[in-house]
Amino acid sequence: MIEARRLHILRAVADHRTVTAAAAALYLTPSAVSQQLTALEQETGHRLVERGAKGVRLTPAGEILLGHTNTVLAQLERAEAELAAYAAGDAGTVTVAAFATGIALVVAPAVDHLARRAPGIRIRVQDAEGDASLPMVLDRQVDVAVAVEYRGAPPAGDPRLAHVPLYAEPFDAVVPVSHRLSDAAEVPLAELAKDPWIGPYPGNPCHDVVMLACENAGFQPSPEHYSDDFRAVVALAAAGAGVALVPRTALRGMDLTGVEVRPVDGAAPTRRVFAAVRRGAEGHPLISPVLDALTTVAPR
Repeated sequence: MIEARRLHILRAVADHRTVTAAAAALYLTPSAVSQQLTALEQETGHRLVERGAKGVRLTPAGEILLGHTNTVLAQLERAEAELAAYAAGDAGTVTVAAFATGIALVVAPAVDHLARRAPGIRIRVQDAEGDASLPMVLDRQVDVAVAVEYRGAPPAGDPRLAHVPLYAEPFDAVVPVSHRLSDAAEVPLAELAKDPWIGPYPGNPCHDVVMLACENAGFQPSPEHYSDDFRAVVALAAAGAGVALVPRTALRGMDLTGVEVRPVDGAAPTRRVFAAVRRGAEGHPLISPVLDALTTVAPR
């Protein structure tokens, strides 16, 4: 095994051409430099230097090793720099789990924000629904969850988690263009009580929001079609398969041919999005900048 400190000595001898000058540069004695060169030759099994009247020069084997020495020492310098940055909290990887719309709306912009302001922090993103991302944080599978409030979720005061509010958005009614309420300025939910419904699967936080909104409007919806992909939900509505409630940001950039999107009359159901970390981790020098970036880019 070649010791890195002996490579330093080899390069110093190559740079300064004499053992005495190399020793002075390294704050060593000439005898110590000579001993380390001898040990390096024993480690490699090759004669590495030749001493002459004009100083020391490298042998062909020494020149080969010097080329690798420059590469190895440069990599060690990078390692030391990264470790120093890590110790200062300026570099490292943070894993974030978020649902698809949350990734598009806040996580991706936060990645860009950090790339410009804290380039040493690397974000690793995983797609996960809100009901899955919080357990992932608690199980230490990820560092940060971007999740949605839902019935049964750990509350904001949960001693295991720290919550950081990001944004809230209303759900809009999505109905086929042929629907009787397609021309309405606003859609009263109670008027959709007898329609077939399209929506996320039970367990998805958005399913809970929709069910609770309908209960508050005085009825239990009749889901006939299920999908956690809102593009599929809108496509089914466009085909006349039913009606739906969809978070407003999920409709951005979507093909809405065949449907009408209308605000809900009265108190609209709302998706409340927040970031969560294990309590105590919110002050971690890597995690804190990520939370700051998420709140900075979140829509107001």
